[in-house]
Amino acid sequence: MSGVARSGRVRVFLPQGLRPFAGGAATVEWEQGEAPLADVLAALWERHPALRDRLFSEDGRWRPHVRVFVGTEDVRWSGDLATRVPAGAEITIVPAVSGG
Repeated sequence: MSGVARSGRVRVFLPQGLRPFAGGAATVEWEQGEAPLADVLAALWERHPALRDRLFSEDGRWRPHVRVFVGTEDVRWSGDLATRVPAGAEITIVPAVSGG
């Protein structure tokens, strides 16, 4: 390996309910090297600021109905906002489903 940071297109998949806050897009993508999830989300907020309030509460915590996956890993169990997002990763935001 040359030591040069690898880059790739990060893809964020949005559920139907969040698409209006991203100009109707089902997927948002951009070039991104490896970074913590917090940095990747900051880049998402730059593109679509209205998404932030739909994912985080006023106190800066995830809203309870939101689940985020980097690849197949739920970030609640992999480091939360410190989760490493590799270059070219896929991030999926899903609404939590509950009921009985």
